[in-house]
Amino acid sequence: MKRAIVIGASSGIGMEVAKLLLSDGWHIGIAARRTELLQELQQRNPEHVEIETIDVNKEDAEDLLLSLIAVTGGMDLFFYASGIGKQNHTLEADIELRTVETNAMGFTRMIGLAYRYMADHGGGHIAAITSIAGTKGLGPAPSYSATKAFQNTYLQALEQQAHSRHLNIRITDIRPGFVATALLNDGRSYPMMLRKEDVAYEIVEAIGKGRHIRVIDWRWRLVTALWRRIPRWIWRRLPLIREQKS
Repeated sequence: MKRAIVIGASSGIGMEVAKLLLSDGWHIGIAARRTELLQELQQRNPEHVEIETIDVNKEDAEDLLLSLIAVTGGMDLFFYASGIGKQNHTLEADIELRTVETNAMGFTRMIGLAYRYMADHGGGHIAAITSIAGTKGLGPAPSYSATKAFQNTYLQALEQQAHSRHLNIRITDIRPGFVATALLNDGRSYPMMLRKEDVAYEIVEAIGKGRHIRVIDWRWRLVTALWRRIPRWIWRRLPLIREQKS
């Protein structure tokens, strides 16, 4: 039986991916800071779901992840869907620092543990949700776009290292556009919003095909291809998402 660990599975894309893996016959270990919704999924699938409460910013996160892997019976797939993001037009320090703590430090803590585990146990597949926001520095969300660029680069570096060390570890970097989840439930209007169910389906498909990078969906693949070609002097003058007036 295939075994997967899903971090950030209490809602949104993480929960949808967990459901798809279950329907495909996986035995899964799921974790998040809030366990109520995790327990509901476990109660519906008691023989195939293990749960753990993990805050990726806490010092005990690595030990708890190892415990979850153990009760799941191992780990063939590590899927990471935890993260925060918020527009910050006035550059409030607390927002910036909390975003860096979660999306950079927490991300590195969990992805690094999964990588080391797989290096010691014959390999596996690491897939993580980053974002199209890592493509360019976005003025409305500075620390969010910066940490997403960090995640993109970190995964690329791990992929190169795994190849150099002859480790059987595959990496998939998932880069969605705007997805209709609680993360974007802030009263603002976002273009080309994606359904979390559709995004989860594309993620599972990309994992199954062993993709290295998957931008979701085709419209955002076109947008990011265009973004990369925009010179800095033009980019810094572009009017991006504006603060809504009350």
